[in-house]
Amino acid sequence: MSKNLITENMYTTVDSMDTILLHESDGHKIYWMGIEEETAFRCNVYLIEDNDEYILVDPGSRIYHEELKKRVSTIVDPKKISGLILCHQDSDVAASMVDWLDVNSEIQIITSKRANVLLPYYGRSDYSFYDIAEEGVYTFKSGRVLKFIEAPFLHFPGAFTTLDTTANMLFSGDIWAALDIEWNLVVSDFEAHKSNMDLFHIDYMASNVASKGYARKIEKELIEAILPQHGSIINSENIPNAIEYLKNLQCGLDIAYSDL
Repeated sequence: MSKNLITENMYTTVDSMDTILLHESDGHKIYWMGIEEETAFRCNVYLIEDNDEYILVDPGSRIYHEELKKRVSTIVDPKKISGLILCHQDSDVAASMVDWLDVNSEIQIITSKRANVLLPYYGRSDYSFYDIAEEGVYTFKSGRVLKFIEAPFLHFPGAFTTLDTTANMLFSGDIWAALDIEWNLVVSDFEAHKSNMDLFHIDYMASNVASKGYARKIEKELIEAILPQHGSIINSENIPNAIEYLKNLQCGLDIAYSDL
């Protein structure tokens, strides 16, 4: 039995440092891993559990590594984390990979080739690289699949998103990221939320060509929730609105060179 718990957490607020279960189905679970930052730029980390396999999505900076590790330990021994999905190489997404490699040197670094070129600058290159473009998917021992969808120039050339095809939840990285001081875990008013997404997208995303191109890639995918790295989760009823937002987005070069 599959259970989507997004709506139940509609009004969970930023002061929560507890892990929150977002999905559960026959040994497959997705958790939001709590948060410490009290800034508009706060970062989300997610944990995917599939029977005895555990993958962290965008584990974040080194600043919060020890606290995150404590929260992971409430679910599983941190040494059992077997993979890190890094949607791109920025420090708020990926810097703690070196700390997780200290926890388990066999952890796979699941990312794009372009990001992988830059990751060793955090201080370690002795890791197992899982190429999302070459593999296309990640298959758990159970047979369940994570599907990788490339998102070039949103906002990095090698950016990508990850669709959990069991939960139908999309880990979107910086796409649909939002900046907001008065923050809830799940979007309750999408029209109001647009201005929070604008604060991020207008400056960070490359252009409407990039955002519309990605929107067209995913519009036929079955998606029941969008889990961004910054800001609030977008639930199923707002998925069409979220895709339409990207199609109409004017950002980056559209604005910087609007006279061309």
